[in-house]
Amino acid sequence: MDPLLYLGGLVVLFLLWIKVKGLDYVIVHQRWIFVCLFLLPLSVIFDVYYYLRAWLIFKMCSAPKQHDQRVRDIQRQVREWRKEGGKTHMCTGRPGWLTVSLRVGKYKKTNKNIMINMMDILEVDTQRQVVRVEPLVNMGQITALLNSLGWTLPVLPELDDLTVGGLVMGTGIESSSHIYGLFQHICVAFELVLADGSLVHCTEEENSDLFHAVPWSCGTLGFLVAAEIKIVPARLWVRLQYEPIRGLENICRRFSEASEDKSNTFVEGLQYSLDEAVIMTGTMTDTAEPNKINRIGLHYKPWFFKHVERYLTENKKAVEYIPLRHYYHRHTRSIFWELQDIIPFGNHPVFRWLFGWMVPPKISLLKLTQGETIRQLYEQHHVVQDMLVPMKHIQTAIARFHQDIHVYPLWLCPFVLPPGRGMVHPKGEEAELYVDIGAYGEPRVKHFQAKASCRQLEQFVREVHGFQMLYADVYMERSEFWEMFDGTLYHRLRKELGCQDAFPEVYDKICKAARH
Repeated sequence: MDPLLYLGGLVVLFLLWIKVKGLDYVIVHQRWIFVCLFLLPLSVIFDVYYYLRAWLIFKMCSAPKQHDQRVRDIQRQVREWRKEGGKTHMCTGRPGWLTVSLRVGKYKKTNKNIMINMMDILEVDTQRQVVRVEPLVNMGQITALLNSLGWTLPVLPELDDLTVGGLVMGTGIESSSHIYGLFQHICVAFELVLADGSLVHCTEEENSDLFHAVPWSCGTLGFLVAAEIKIVPARLWVRLQYEPIRGLENICRRFSEASEDKSNTFVEGLQYSLDEAVIMTGTMTDTAEPNKINRIGLHYKPWFFKHVERYLTENKKAVEYIPLRHYYHRHTRSIFWELQDIIPFGNHPVFRWLFGWMVPPKISLLKLTQGETIRQLYEQHHVVQDMLVPMKHIQTAIARFHQDIHVYPLWLCPFVLPPGRGMVHPKGEEAELYVDIGAYGEPRVKHFQAKASCRQLEQFVREVHGFQMLYADVYMERSEFWEMFDGTLYHRLRKELGCQDAFPEVYDKICKAARH
């Protein structure tokens, strides 16, 4: 009884402390308390529910029949909107807090919300080597199923909660993108419900213009209801080599060389300062040296970016064998390195052993509970940006990141960008190697101003014919946005398909200067 009384006393004191300080104070200044006590358990419940639901539906083979019915329901909603006069734009009815993007989309309050509850894997076709999925299927679902069948996606973006719809309508990247390109480049077909309620199927050969215009359009050409994505045979392990490099010129040269070498299935860099980085190269294999196996996805293991930093500190090369699914989601537990700002002691061995199995908290729940105060603090004192620049400008780009925001670590991920006619393609007629420079954290430059600093980076990216990922805060004016992105095909199709009165323009949907 004594331990229960002691625990009860602690709970009473904790509640009294919250009452005295106020809930807002606790959530802002001691957010880890709220996250550990409430959000972590809730996140586990969410994960278990959605995993079991997806597994049962796929095993029972009920998803395809339900899919056709759900598509008809979306068509019905669109046609009803048209009958009512189409007085406002349409958008998906999914709450903004459920998305992985940190942006707060106010348009959902004024637009007609079309409910799209489509989160099932419909078919795995090993003969054609494609998987057909609904738009709300996430990367955690896909790896869990495909890996168990001996298959995987050629490009499998990192975080579990990233959805196919978000990756198609926005974009996605992974350390294999130097071979396969962005997520859009492994998609072979899209199915969309258009502004008139019709269902269309588009591929490279059928409705080709629409197929090329959909990526990066952010749901402003139609509602995605299914996608077919390439799959490739999976292996059991990733043989990963860690190589610490010092000196910015050496880092950029070695990273470029590794990215051009197609014998590397995976290439990634973590840059810990202007002159220090670890370059990682990997290949898939079915065999592993037993004494070099590291199951980095286990809950008690150090966060991956901290594990990698050890090789820089010790200044030594090393090779490890990592289970394939553990490798794919190596940054998930720490949300890259963002979780260290939310739970400062999250990488402590005691916390990992006791509570690491509940990490990470769902990004959607973090957004739902952050409140206006935290949102404003994050906006003014926190950076989450991915800038895509040609590899030939990597050294200048890293120097600009250091000068304008000074956030470390930086994530370096190479990708090949083939020629095309959509919103994003290289300046010339040939494929070009690019690098995604990801900055996530608190800027350490003096007198940091979110808008001014990000606009400086945006201007640099435009000058080198690069691109900004649209999940983050975008500060460009309309003319600057369409200087960065090619809107030729996009604008023509919006006019031809009657999208102008049905959906907001992509700029109006995602850019801060246009939001109201």
